[in-house]
Amino acid sequence: MSNRIIRLPEVKEKTGLSRSSIYLRMSKGDFPQSISLGERAIGWVETDVEQWLDERIAASKAANYE
Repeated sequence: MSNRIIRLPEVKEKTGLSRSSIYLRMSKGDFPQSISLGERAIGWVETDVEQWLDERIAASKAANYE
């Protein structure tokens, strides 16, 4: 298991979400929390973001079958 850290531009690209949507979802607990990389740098654990995406895809498919 890799602990690759990805920065905001890559998170936006992977999810298709805007910066404000990512932070709004984080504040509501609906998106993986970022981690501090230093005084002025944050990132996300790539596997956390990928798991979140997998869950969204599964929920969407389940809703289409109901």
